Amino acid sequence: MPLHRDDPRSVGGYRIVDRLGAGGMGVVYRGRSRSGREVAVKVVHAQYAEDPVFRTRFRQEIEAVRKVSGAFTAPVVDADPDAVRPWMATQYVPAPSLAARIRADGPLRGVELRRLALGLVEALRDIHRAGVVHRDLKPANVLVAEDGPRVIDFGISRAAENQTLTETGKAIGTPPFMSPEQFIDSRSVGPASDVFSLGALLVFAATGRGPFDADSPYLTAYRVMNEQPALDSVAEPLRATLARCLVKEIADRPDLDELAQEFAAALPEPAPGDAHTVTLRLPPLGTEEPRTPTAVDAASGGPVRRSRLRRLPVVAGAAGVLAVALSVYLVLGPLKGGDAAEAGGSPSPSASATSRWGALPEGWKPWQTTVYSAAEQGVKKAQDQGGEGVEGTPSCRFAEGAVYCSGGSVLPVRLDGATGRTLWRADSVPSGVKRDLYSGWILGVRDGTVLVQQMVDSGSDEDSVTTVVALDAESGKRLWSRVVNDENTDLVVSGELVLAPEGDGRSVTARSAREGTRRWTAALPAGHYCGLHDFGGRPYAECSPYEENSDDTLFYAFDPADGTTRRLTTLTGSVTHLGTLDGRLVFARWSEDDDTSLGDTAYTGLVLVDPDTGAAETRKLAQDQRGELSLAHGTLFFVTSSGQVTSVSPRTGKLLWQTRTTLEQPGEPVADQQGRTVYLASASGRVAALDVAGGTLLWESYPRADHLGNGGWPSAEVFLNGGAPVVSTPDGTVFSVDPAHPERKPAPG
Repeated sequence: MPLHRDDPRSVGGYRIVDRLGAGGMGVVYRGRSRSGREVAVKVVHAQYAEDPVFRTRFRQEIEAVRKVSGAFTAPVVDADPDAVRPWMATQYVPAPSLAARIRADGPLRGVELRRLALGLVEALRDIHRAGVVHRDLKPANVLVAEDGPRVIDFGISRAAENQTLTETGKAIGTPPFMSPEQFIDSRSVGPASDVFSLGALLVFAATGRGPFDADSPYLTAYRVMNEQPALDSVAEPLRATLARCLVKEIADRPDLDELAQEFAAALPEPAPGDAHTVTLRLPPLGTEEPRTPTAVDAASGGPVRRSRLRRLPVVAGAAGVLAVALSVYLVLGPLKGGDAAEAGGSPSPSASATSRWGALPEGWKPWQTTVYSAAEQGVKKAQDQGGEGVEGTPSCRFAEGAVYCSGGSVLPVRLDGATGRTLWRADSVPSGVKRDLYSGWILGVRDGTVLVQQMVDSGSDEDSVTTVVALDAESGKRLWSRVVNDENTDLVVSGELVLAPEGDGRSVTARSAREGTRRWTAALPAGHYCGLHDFGGRPYAECSPYEENSDDTLFYAFDPADGTTRRLTTLTGSVTHLGTLDGRLVFARWSEDDDTSLGDTAYTGLVLVDPDTGAAETRKLAQDQRGELSLAHGTLFFVTSSGQVTSVSPRTGKLLWQTRTTLEQPGEPVADQQGRTVYLASASGRVAALDVAGGTLLWESYPRADHLGNGGWPSAEVFLNGGAPVVSTPDGTVFSVDPAHPERKPAPG
């Protein structure tokens, strides 16, 4: 739905795109990060922002969602409960609510109802396992995504052991889906209340009506507490199971394990070839049977039809999920000069150097560590900086043989790229600042200097302070720092300069990366949000207007010597930068009119801009492509949240190949330096390797992350240390894999 005149144009650095909905407590917007990733941003109404009790409730909601991680919930990406108007950003799920789905298409049947029931049982397992009771499970709080339901809105949830903010005599919830105990004493509500709500919700999903529907909420409440549910329209044996969920006595309701078994028995199995199944082929470990990609017809550019691989349905039960998550299958293609080794074996340097994988660094071995491991220099232990120990989501960069990471509550660290040793942890925040008030991002590494953008929350109603900090790459010691204004402009490292907005944020200042001395200052266009980029050592600005009725994006080029600014071109529509091709800047165009229920961002074409003349050429893709994308070695790679990888020619826009992997929500694909292999990784730390030329799936690894971190999103990052992939996951795990023998057990860093 369109934005209102008084809606914000950005919240917490996220550009607001449109409204998703509004309720009594706040408004939910669709926002977009500076990298183009979409989020759902919930902003509290102004009148409640002044209420300290409500702020506490909102803070508890954030804590509740952060506790919960799983495939059927939407994780928190970012939040600021202390802002003038508190807000929280969660993963954007491009799907209608169950209420909207039933209203548009009627009750669910068969496979759809099975998927909903089992998915919600799994979601409640994750929620209850985290010690949280949702307390408002209703059709409006369930999104019906292609790969299963998502439970959202933990606004009135409570930790099972903490009911201090619930007042006696106040029933909190939505009457048609509330349990009897919620009307009597909401402080006594436990996990069984969510089971009651689940039963009422599934009756609604199966029939289009709730089991206690009445003309008024008061009569509905009476029926919930005193009358039997209306289940005549529900067929057996599902009716019996739902009746057990809806009994008045708490102790008589089934637990979630029982429900999983009963729903699986009562609802039909998916038919073979059903659209909502996952292609899963698990050849024996160590066999040389590569996954065949979808071939492309040379005449039409479309896929050649082949016989389908055997399809296994997605199951919501814990056993099925565990089986998929822990499956290890290594499909080793022909390796020139590299034979399969046993786990833990060490290939000879000559074998590694002559194989398709490229040479491994001197002294390298497979390793695994975390950004919280003890450091050899600086702040030795992560907890030494104080705070409540709340882990954030780190982001890493690889440079000069080392991995540099920082993030929410994560001080900057340097990991040795060959062994995984934590060489230092920087003491980069003011004395006395607690760990949970710190966030950092590695901007880049130049001239032996690590540039970090860090934000320190004051812990009060005052604004947070954002600073650029320069650290010596060898020791981690501070070289210089500068307060910046990043409200409307991104920061970037370009060549030997770091560019950052200072003062009122209406200009950008370039400073020497090593010394911090000012080189030049250039003005930025008023009324625009600007992202700064580096292409080939030259800085550029991509500026989008705040106005809702304008979609022109302005591009400026800065002379790195003196900051002379040149208006390069103006592009209409939504674009995101990718890199360079044949000496021209490349931008991908994505569709704002896309059907978001299909999931993943849809890209329609490319724009190539001459950096000297500003001349722009548009190239349309043969067909829209979805997912995370990257440009490497003259090839576009797209990867969807379901693990499908697509290769497209940026010169012709034609599809080259398409291959399915079993990775869940993988991150951006990365090609090796030779242009022979493309890697991607998931939040669980599973890695896949594919042949660039033909799309053959070479291997997939087992998961290496300790846990899914922030619910599995954002996903993992992949870097290349010579021929060795290095992966960082949202939970803080960092590891390096032997590409010729990914089954080798890593040594602790």
